[in-house]
Amino acid sequence: MANDLAQSIEQVLGPLVGVVLAGVSLDLETKRIGKSPDSIDILDLPVLADNLAVQLRLLVGREMAEAAAQRVRLLR
Repeated sequence: MANDLAQSIEQVLGPLVGVVLAGVSLDLETKRIGKSPDSIDILDLPVLADNLAVQLRLLVGREMAEAAAQRVRLLR
């Protein structure tokens, strides 16, 4: 089970790309930084947000991707 921070990220992404793709996106980006959704912490948020923004641009466009990334950066 993912930690509370990971669940919050999925809640940010879910309305944009759906629950399944939100989870897959988080899994991919946490692996990219050498972690799992269970092990991320607030120090990982900037790089996760940046990576998610790049990934989401193809699906939802630049503005929505950047808005979602900003919400992820502000999570605590």
